[in-house]
Amino acid sequence: MTSMPVEGENPASPARSAKRALVGRLSWGLADQAASSISNFAVGIYVARSLGVTAFGVFSLAWVTYGVVLNVSRGLATDPLVVRFSGVPESSWRGAVARSTGTALGVGTAIGAVSLVAGLALGGRLGPAFACLGVMLPGLLLQDAWRFSFFAAGNGRKAFVNDVVWCVALVPAMVVAAHVDTVAAFVLAWGASAAVAAAYGCLQSGIRPRMTEARGWLREQRDLGYRYLVENVSLSGASQLRAYGLGAIVGVGAVGAVRGAELLMGPFLAVLMGLSLVTVPEAARVLRQAPHRLGRFCLLLGGGQAAAALLWGGSLLLMPDRLGDLALGSVWHSSSHLILPITFSVAGAGLGTGAAAGLRALGAARRSLRSQLFASACYVSGGLGGAVVAGTVGSAWGVAAATVSGSAVWWLQLRSARREHHPNSVPEVRTS
Repeated sequence: MTSMPVEGENPASPARSAKRALVGRLSWGLADQAASSISNFAVGIYVARSLGVTAFGVFSLAWVTYGVVLNVSRGLATDPLVVRFSGVPESSWRGAVARSTGTALGVGTAIGAVSLVAGLALGGRLGPAFACLGVMLPGLLLQDAWRFSFFAAGNGRKAFVNDVVWCVALVPAMVVAAHVDTVAAFVLAWGASAAVAAAYGCLQSGIRPRMTEARGWLREQRDLGYRYLVENVSLSGASQLRAYGLGAIVGVGAVGAVRGAELLMGPFLAVLMGLSLVTVPEAARVLRQAPHRLGRFCLLLGGGQAAAALLWGGSLLLMPDRLGDLALGSVWHSSSHLILPITFSVAGAGLGTGAAAGLRALGAARRSLRSQLFASACYVSGGLGGAVVAGTVGSAWGVAAATVSGSAVWWLQLRSARREHHPNSVPEVRTS
């Protein structure tokens, strides 16, 4: 005997509620990244306009170095947290977050000390910037760890509020830095405001990071953490090698020109990064609830981002020079020639993120690592090879070709991983 629906009950309401919840989580991801990107964009624009292309190149080298360290922290601390502790009971989540954020804080302290010593020894233009970066790394990495922790719990609103706190704290810090008018001052302002948000994250969560348990966390997550570490560092390390190589081959000003063009893609990159905060948890949910829909989910995710990147890049190509000068000052003249190739680079990266989310959800760490290593090798060879052949513009086109090629490999690996996946086995999900 089948039961009749209760009068007024909508049989489709659970599905609609699930879709509404998904849209809500994605919306908070976009809102959070918008807040984060506003702060990054404001710092970049302010430094570019205040210090000129050469000093902006020095700042960009420090920024790229921070990106490498950030990816070390994510690989060891927050990536395993997101994969294994998304949607678990709160008690399990709280314990994992205490250890994960403690690991991020430990990574920042250790690498920050190295950066401080290296900066003091280096001197010159680069030394002060790297010394200040070393001091600020613990706060920067802890703030990022709170964001991922909140999204793992499905509470993107708290991540958004935390980034808003960073933006608010950044305003007076930037005013002070502008009076000093040095790269080191801007690095300190950026990092100090992040430290304020990191401290607020402790109040939001009611959790104290446990640095003493970092070793235990690394041991528990070693099957994922070290693969994700290599994967993440190969990505950001390739960007750093390209930046340093471009500076050596063409000049530090070329690094500033590339960074300027990337800043123009900032609003779209905010969307891409905002989605990346929630794509792995959402792909994991799709895999558990409807495995046959994972491929479609990843394709819509990657294809949508690639199309949006092309539309945004097309709008930048139509931007009048006076608006470019207003945004980037003297950097605009060098950066405007790089918009088209960087648009294709971002589109290729957006397409690949859909496949990357699927591989993470499937727990296919070996395939994910293989894809990233290939993409990173192409990125470095394309960026530096292009620089040798045709300077800054050649480097940008080399990176564009490399990014599109890397995206194809991501999708081939996802197809193979889906064929190997057993529907009743989701080894990445843990509750303790």
